[in-house]
Amino acid sequence: MPGTALRQTFSRPENDSQVMTSWERFMAGGEPGSDALRRLIDDSWRRCHGAVDPRRDQAPPPMPGDALHGLMASSADLVEASTTVMESARDFLSETGTVMVLTDAAGVVLTVAGDTCLRDPTEKIHLMPGSNWSEASCGTNAIGTALEICQPIQIHSSEHYCSGIKRWSCAASVIRDPMSQAILGAIDISGLNDSYSRHTLGLAVAAAGRIENRLARHEMKLRYRLLDHYLERLSKAGRDGLIVFDRHGRAVKANDRAADLMTRLAKTRNDSTPTIRDLTLPWSEGKLAPEKIPTWVDQDWIEPVQADGERLGSILVLPDQSALVRRTCFHEVHPVPPAPADAFGRLIGDAPNYLLAQRRARQLAKSTAPVLLLGETGVGKDAFAHAFHEMGPHHKGPFVVVNCGGFSRELLTSELFGYAEGAFTGAKRGGMIGKIEAADGGTLFLDEIGEMPLDLQPYLLRVLEAGEVYRIGENHPRKVQIRLIAATNRDLKSEVQAGRFRMDLYYRIAVTSLSLPALRDRRADIAPLADYLLHQIAARYGRPAPQIGADMHTALERHDWPGNIRELRNVLESSLLICDGDVLGEEHLPLDLCAPHVFAPEALPAECGAVSPLEMAEREAIMRAIRAHQGNLTSVARDLGIAKSTLYVKLERFGLKESVAILRTAQS
Repeated sequence: MPGTALRQTFSRPENDSQVMTSWERFMAGGEPGSDALRRLIDDSWRRCHGAVDPRRDQAPPPMPGDALHGLMASSADLVEASTTVMESARDFLSETGTVMVLTDAAGVVLTVAGDTCLRDPTEKIHLMPGSNWSEASCGTNAIGTALEICQPIQIHSSEHYCSGIKRWSCAASVIRDPMSQAILGAIDISGLNDSYSRHTLGLAVAAAGRIENRLARHEMKLRYRLLDHYLERLSKAGRDGLIVFDRHGRAVKANDRAADLMTRLAKTRNDSTPTIRDLTLPWSEGKLAPEKIPTWVDQDWIEPVQADGERLGSILVLPDQSALVRRTCFHEVHPVPPAPADAFGRLIGDAPNYLLAQRRARQLAKSTAPVLLLGETGVGKDAFAHAFHEMGPHHKGPFVVVNCGGFSRELLTSELFGYAEGAFTGAKRGGMIGKIEAADGGTLFLDEIGEMPLDLQPYLLRVLEAGEVYRIGENHPRKVQIRLIAATNRDLKSEVQAGRFRMDLYYRIAVTSLSLPALRDRRADIAPLADYLLHQIAARYGRPAPQIGADMHTALERHDWPGNIRELRNVLESSLLICDGDVLGEEHLPLDLCAPHVFAPEALPAECGAVSPLEMAEREAIMRAIRAHQGNLTSVARDLGIAKSTLYVKLERFGLKESVAILRTAQS
């Protein structure tokens, strides 16, 4: 992004009073007329003028539950791809005074995660699932404006168009379809004005990139499976033409005969002949839209391709002129994976307690009995669950994951059990298969099972006991055969005693259990894990992986890692993003991982009085910027987006002046 355009994306809090004066002038019918007002904000205000009530203090009320069910179902790929990002937000935005918000392409909120202290303020302005935060609904705001201009933007305080939300600061980035580049939604970081930081926009951009990468990986997996079926079908094609379409109706592959036969068939109907690249098979709500299919295409030539209840795409068979038009049938793909290898051997770690857990897991994997994985957040329970599946009797079946803590009670119900057509307003035509049913013949991994609502637990117990699942709105059961792997960081026995978890379900899912050690209890594994994760992260960003310096390795092994492997991955990603060399050093680490000699600010002076958690977060952001810029306060002020005079006030307030002097001396 060019420098001028990049500067347009960031807010400047020091200009807040001037921007407010411009807004008041604009509301009075005049021209904003201020150099402090960014062009992007000026343009947005003009789009909103006359269309949005500037006195609005909240978004429109959230859509009802049935409609939200339908919206979540139609956005299932986006929600699934964002699960890891939103989980990280829940862990790492706590006590920062900010929340992360995922929306669809229309600006309707899908999920919210982050600092729970913002629950009341966000609910007051309707920053919650089902509410519409488009520009047309709420005026200038990061979500709606990012979707409108199709690029990242940060909006702070008086830059908002509506007076009732000027006490908020937000930054958002759009999420694009990795194949078509169409906008799928937006990711936003929002908080009250005191939470402002220039870094929130970078965090939003990075989060959007992670979601797009996961969408791309999922799409490519589906395409590979689709092309496997194409190769199988190619051997039976004879002189027919074959064109493969992905699940969105885009042509992705064709054999040598396809173009010639397509031209001939189009001529028989006096139609123009598109190129194969431009040919599409339009789908709507999971079904072909016949009115949009080219007239020379017979619907009987279209073979849907499906696997494990998921539509992969379709194959258009163009019959040779000398052949009879054949009515094709529905094809169900049953990929046969190779024989299971030692999946646990791929897990990184040589600590005795970790090897003991692997040995026990290899024995447990041979049976079909449910397994309960125990351990702190981020210890790698999901990796063990994958290995259990790959080495178990059901390794040829699907592996289906549901995070029980990532959905509301209503959404979790439909995710697990599915629903019939017409079960509620907004239900997809034809209904929706639930994750339990999709896991038939394979493994169902229920992560964070301790978060499952108490009133849903009897229904899961029935599935495990009877091997039957009822879709919402249906009266007849569907037989399923699954292997259950559950995981939790809670003490379920204590939850049972407290009445928050059913005893009968606990004993059903904990037939066997396996405790995974925390990262601090296997410190010898930190170095090889860090090297492995860093190469993964660097590959995702398309850059070579730097080396980890000896000082950084020492700092990593010294840290207690309360967030375990997940925290280690986030620390490495953060360090990589601010490193412009080929070696990661201790100076690239967050402050709480650094040795005292790198930058150890003295305790707050007594005259400072009590400091709120928000002020402590601000103090840490300032310390991080000071260290990154080696004590250059001009660069620090520019990085933080505040005036240098304001920075001096904050250094005095937070007792950092002497620490800056120490750091400058150490650098000289």
